[in-house]
Amino acid sequence: MYIIVAGGGVVGSSITSKLIRDHDVVVIDEKQSVAEKIYSKYGAVSVVGNATNIDVLKDAGIEKADAAIGVMDTDSNNLTFTLLAKNFGVDKILVRMRHPEYEDAYEMAGATNIGAVNEMLVDNFVIDIEEPNIRKVISIGEGSAEVSIVTLPDDFKRNGNTVSEIVNNEGFPNECVIAGIFDQDSHKLRIPRGNTKLYRNDQIFLVATNENMEKAADFLLET
Repeated sequence: MYIIVAGGGVVGSSITSKLIRDHDVVVIDEKQSVAEKIYSKYGAVSVVGNATNIDVLKDAGIEKADAAIGVMDTDSNNLTFTLLAKNFGVDKILVRMRHPEYEDAYEMAGATNIGAVNEMLVDNFVIDIEEPNIRKVISIGEGSAEVSIVTLPDDFKRNGNTVSEIVNNEGFPNECVIAGIFDQDSHKLRIPRGNTKLYRNDQIFLVATNENMEKAADFLLET
């Protein structure tokens, strides 16, 4: 994927370090020193300028971007960046929100993922880009565990299997709990029991350590 990151600070550089291995990442920052540091440390292309400027965005390749991530210092800049990215037809627009009162504005502007906590935000954005069927909800115990939502695909391999059949399968990690099932068709939340069945397009709430969460998600998304 071609990804533009607006803002090369702590969050922007952390996101870049995780995405650069598998994607084409371009970072925009107003400071020459920041741009040079990101290029030398991660090898990501860096553009010096303001990401709310259309000419700067074009130089960065906004017209071919698959995802745009706004993690600048102010909500006003991130909001403008969101509007411009939407105008250029970028599918995924992810922004850091500093003040909650901006949330409605971000949604109206076209943001597809709005994050408010830095540590969780980085993982959320990376997951949203690389694994769109997985959404991290919250970290527990200072990051030792997490709650995530996995959306079962249309071609869910184990369609109709019970929770008991899923969790007792050797491919599903023992230290992972299916805590809830949201039926998108009926818009109802089911509290799972052993005989509760899982169906394609269900949203599954999982509680697990980071490592086991990845294993559980891989198992459920296997087709």
